[in-house]
Amino acid sequence: MTAPIALQLYSVREEWNEDARATLEQIARMGYTAVETGAFAGDPVRQRELFDEFGLQVVSAHMPPPVDEATADIVAAMKILGTDRLVVPWLDPQKYYQDLMGVQEAADLLNEAAEECAANDLRLFYHNHDFELKRIDDELAFDLLLVRLDPSIKFEVDTYWVQVAGVDAANAVADLGAYAPLLHIKDGPLDRNKAMLPVGQGAMDFKRIIDAGEEHTEWLIVELDRYDGDMLLAVAQSLDYLVLEGLGRAK
Repeated sequence: MTAPIALQLYSVREEWNEDARATLEQIARMGYTAVETGAFAGDPVRQRELFDEFGLQVVSAHMPPPVDEATADIVAAMKILGTDRLVVPWLDPQKYYQDLMGVQEAADLLNEAAEECAANDLRLFYHNHDFELKRIDDELAFDLLLVRLDPSIKFEVDTYWVQVAGVDAANAVADLGAYAPLLHIKDGPLDRNKAMLPVGQGAMDFKRIIDAGEEHTEWLIVELDRYDGDMLLAVAQSLDYLVLEGLGRAK
């Protein structure tokens, strides 16, 4: 059984800011039945109203680590959005991924966040970029992080950034196994300084990547950080490619 497909709304943040309702209407018409959202989308109550209007499930949300005075607001937003998957989308690479001490600080932060999540019936995920795959003392920073994390923490593997970093994304997904139930699916020229492309039009081998996830993959989440053309057309083409190739399922 193929995994269902969602859209990370960060892809259409400009369209969202112009007209959120019209943007979601188009996304639903494309065949998307689920989204991943984040703080960029604003008021969670308004988001939930729009998602319900167009029958869009919220599978996960990008949020800051719930470890400070904002914790109550973050937890409340997650409850309103109706998902228990809280994804930390980014940790400052200059602070956390320059040396082993920084990696330990990142692990401590995420472990504390995981405790807060567990206390509030939430699950914590971490989303990678390419900088977690740099070498520190001849080891990948990601590997150094992984062994320091509470085993309850899972990953949203951004397969594109893994490949950009020079690591085989399919092998990375296979190695993580059940620790990688969420996969970010994006395509492009594998150059961090160039814009991305609709899924299926770049250099990524998604058949290998998705096969590597096997039964562990819960959601394939399409995301384009930036694109030089019509973003709504790009996310529609991405969904069509995944469905037509039998790599994922949608409406």
